[in-house]
Amino acid sequence: MVKNLRIEEFDYPLPDDRIARYPLAQRDSCKLLMRRADGSVSDHVFTELPGLLPMDAMLVYNNTRVINARLRFRKPEGATIEIFCLEPVEPRDYAVSFAQNGRCSWTCFVGNSKRWKHGTLEMQLTAAGKPVTFKAERLSKEGNASTVEFTWDNHEITFSEIISAVGEIPIPPYLNRSTEASDQTDYQTVYSHIDGSVAAPTAGLHFTDKVLKEISDRGIPRRELTLHVGAGTFQPVKADEIGDHEMHSEFIAVSRDLINELAQGSHRVIAVGTTSVRTLESLYHAGRLILSGNWQGEVPQWAPYTDEADTPCTTEALKAITDYLDARGENTFIASTRIIIAPGYRYRVVKGMVTNFHQPRSTLLLLVSAFTNGDWRPVYDHALANGYRFLSYGDACLLEGMP
Repeated sequence: MVKNLRIEEFDYPLPDDRIARYPLAQRDSCKLLMRRADGSVSDHVFTELPGLLPMDAMLVYNNTRVINARLRFRKPEGATIEIFCLEPVEPRDYAVSFAQNGRCSWTCFVGNSKRWKHGTLEMQLTAAGKPVTFKAERLSKEGNASTVEFTWDNHEITFSEIISAVGEIPIPPYLNRSTEASDQTDYQTVYSHIDGSVAAPTAGLHFTDKVLKEISDRGIPRRELTLHVGAGTFQPVKADEIGDHEMHSEFIAVSRDLINELAQGSHRVIAVGTTSVRTLESLYHAGRLILSGNWQGEVPQWAPYTDEADTPCTTEALKAITDYLDARGENTFIASTRIIIAPGYRYRVVKGMVTNFHQPRSTLLLLVSAFTNGDWRPVYDHALANGYRFLSYGDACLLEGMP
């Protein structure tokens, strides 16, 4: 049973000096380990990626952009309260929330929470060259998250402009350093343009315009989708068995055109990063739930492991989504997903992936293990023995799936 898998089986020693604290000066000069479908591995440089992709490939990447999600308010008596914006509550749509003029509310983590039991926090700032009084009020608290309402007095200014002016890029906690000015650029992919993530889809950080052009020049189509990465991506699995680990929910958006193209099955889909993998694989299970009449707007964590998860075929499931959109006159499939991909999972859409080297005991390592039929350890042993850099700003890996 998938739920009985023990997380200790996905542990490995990761020396602190192998965690990349900063990216290389040239994004695409990082190392690239290729693991072929037969289990063999070879060492490359990321600039070689275009030539390593199969000619019938289609590259799919996540276009999400990391927002300045970390806000710091100072109380009159001197205490600093950190508010980490996770996802919009009212309005719930990301784009609409960012465009608000005067008020919006978000689910947030609150740092130094004990020093903010009640009352309104306030700061004076300049956004888009205009003075603004910006306020935060905690409306409710559930678990370790709070609903925070933000208000501001200059209604010519949007929420996006405010957080761009005073917020910080929330780099991963395992980097063990403060955000620096360089992270504003380094921690964004070159193709990011849809605001919403609190963490970068880091496999995409290696791409440059030059590499992307070479991929297109080889006749390999490039497509994009959106998954807004939540803070849960940093959460290690603390339970002994993965069945006791609760996955976080993340927003996804995929165009009807891409879903239709995937349904045709004429390309080998190479996903850039685990976020793209989770989005693409969630589509199959969303379509299956639509067909069964059980679609509630979110792919549940354990949806892939039910008795009904082996039918229908991928084409039928994806067509169910396009029919669903057609019936509503919509061109984008918007949903959320809690899917967990672990050994025992059957991949339906993704035939290859570009990814980084992940933390021990993480759900991302479970996903890689599932793709390699449990053969992840030789890949990581090779990377450790050959000087590869790990985690967000580290080196890359190309995993080839079965034909």
